[in-house]
Amino acid sequence: MELTFYPYNKKKVEIPEEFLRGKRNLTAQEIEVLKSNGNINSDSEWQNVFVPAEEDMFDPNLIRCCEISGFFVIGRLVRASLKYHDLVLDTGFYNSYIEDVVAGNDDVVRNVKYLSNYHIADRVMLFNIKEISCTKHSKFGNGILKEGEAESNRIWIGVGNENDNRAVLPFEDMIPADAYIWSRYRDDKTLQKRFLELTEYGNTKKLDTYGIIDDDVIIKNTTLLKDVKVGKNAYIKGAFKLKNITILSSEDEVSQIGEGVELVNGIVGYGSRIFYQAVAVRFVIGRNCQLKYGARLLNSVLGDNSTVSCCEILNNLIFPFHEQHHNSSFLIASTVCGQSNIASGATIGSNHNSRSPDGEMFAGRGFWPGLCSDFKHNSRFASFSLIAKGSYPCELNIKYPFSLVSTSGIGKPVDIIPAYWFLYNMYAIARNKSKFTARDKRIVKIQHIETDPLAPDTIQEIVAGAERLVDITKAYLENESYTPVMNAVSEQEKRKSARDFLMQNPELHLRLHDPSCQKKYGAVIHKPVKAYMEYRRIIKYYAVRCLSDYCSKHGLETLTVNEIKEIARIPLYKTWVNTGGQIIPEEKLFMLFDMIKTKKINTWKEVHEFYDTCQESYGEYQAAYALSLLEELYSCRIRNFCAEIYEDIENDVISISGSMYKSALTSRMKDFDDEFRMITFRNNREMTAVLGLISDNEFLSELKVQTDEFTLNIKKLFCGLY
Repeated sequence: MELTFYPYNKKKVEIPEEFLRGKRNLTAQEIEVLKSNGNINSDSEWQNVFVPAEEDMFDPNLIRCCEISGFFVIGRLVRASLKYHDLVLDTGFYNSYIEDVVAGNDDVVRNVKYLSNYHIADRVMLFNIKEISCTKHSKFGNGILKEGEAESNRIWIGVGNENDNRAVLPFEDMIPADAYIWSRYRDDKTLQKRFLELTEYGNTKKLDTYGIIDDDVIIKNTTLLKDVKVGKNAYIKGAFKLKNITILSSEDEVSQIGEGVELVNGIVGYGSRIFYQAVAVRFVIGRNCQLKYGARLLNSVLGDNSTVSCCEILNNLIFPFHEQHHNSSFLIASTVCGQSNIASGATIGSNHNSRSPDGEMFAGRGFWPGLCSDFKHNSRFASFSLIAKGSYPCELNIKYPFSLVSTSGIGKPVDIIPAYWFLYNMYAIARNKSKFTARDKRIVKIQHIETDPLAPDTIQEIVAGAERLVDITKAYLENESYTPVMNAVSEQEKRKSARDFLMQNPELHLRLHDPSCQKKYGAVIHKPVKAYMEYRRIIKYYAVRCLSDYCSKHGLETLTVNEIKEIARIPLYKTWVNTGGQIIPEEKLFMLFDMIKTKKINTWKEVHEFYDTCQESYGEYQAAYALSLLEELYSCRIRNFCAEIYEDIENDVISISGSMYKSALTSRMKDFDDEFRMITFRNNREMTAVLGLISDNEFLSELKVQTDEFTLNIKKLFCGLY
């Protein structure tokens, strides 16, 4: 500890000139009033206090029992009161230590034991606080450095990997897309260096930082705020420790910090709420998130619209719409691509299973592990994988999207039903988009989020899953000496024979083995024929829906030959990346990287503008992708499609759309007509009073209307082509 001696009345005070515009020194009479009210000052002449020059804008009687040091610049201070819920306080400064503070208009500072180096905006309430202070080198949770600081002082967030080998730097405007591209493309050293430079852009490095508390902020009954930047309208009550953080907040998206909360080194997003002994260290929390009930968020980025309570999250990158509750939940060293739900008892982080560095897990959208599931790293899951309760002792590589995975025990293959959601729980899939859209409470939507289960990222997985089914079917037929396969000359002909076998035997009950889905023991693939046919149906449905959406956007009732030619001119992208929730063609990402490396893009704001540009063309890109999918399904170029093919597409898609509605209705109906659903009720009337009727289901009613409208549109869609 360093001890400096100086005469009590001779402390050097330097006041930035911009703070003194429209201000004046105290009059002798005002100084006497302040002294008589029990105030003391390190400057015996009170020349360090500045008040509004405008007449009748300063009442010295509203400052009582305060100790002033350094400078104190005061805005309008007249008799008034501020009210927030049941808390009503008179404006003014009472029983507080004030050092190097610039205050705005109509503020309340009461019982603040230490307030140093802060700028307080208008109508701020600070009540019962032990310390609010800011160092000159504060970064407010941003991963930048100040003048003279060593590189080791920089705060990194070790997402996706416990050894920090995917670490990213937090910054105030970070969204999950930024964290994703930074954490994944580690082999490009030039790009990685440029990401750091983008983060440092605009940093003067000067040691002139002061804390900021913006308009209409309420902070009460809190222990410590050190190096904290607080946005407008934020509400902080009973927090334990807030250090080196930014709390983003606005009038429309109010952020709240509650009882016992400890936040260190990070960014809190707009409209987020953190309560009840939650702890976050080295973090970025997105917009409209909740962290509560003792949750621990460490070295992680949490995407928008997510809720985490009770459990622990360590070294993770989590995309938007993540749900994780219950005391025993545990998630570590993972990248989870959103719309996910981690059930109680899930242990995702069984590391140290080899002599190599700790492992990782990567899960696509819609990851849903069952109660008390545990996994061994490294593991990877296709989108919308539903993992049944169980212990999975070997590494998994689930390649089939929308599948159900279960275990038969140690030393055995896992069991997989591909396309399970489409076959047995269409209601959940059909409701997915509307459910998440309704939960998106963000006012400003910087991170684009795809909520539709059927989008280019999942469709490319479905295509790959279908082809994988062809591969293992071919292997099975070769083992069975199936004549068409054995007589085929080329690998391509063998795959065609396997594909024909799947399509020509729709009712065949078959089990196949896929050795690549689990280390050592592989997987048993159940219902592969049904899954393959369902995958093809969904691809066709998606492709036609994209073309229908394209027509709606361009005010067209039907496609024409010329319109097909226009779509064919749109750049075709077949490889897509879920970038923090937004689906972007991989080639576009590589274009972005080139622009960053060649310094055509120099700020994260410009990166976000690039994301916006991609989103604007998203519908067109999907239309071009849709044509490509139809060509692959029919093994024919679109220009060679005949009337028979178009009629087949139309009839199939109308049938698929209708069956999707019926399947959604049937899967939901199980909650009403299953006898075991009724056993806790005295009679049907009580059950109806508690559960309602299926006819009351608003979503199913809307889905019926949408299905009918879609059917009418499809009947018109291709009539201009044949």
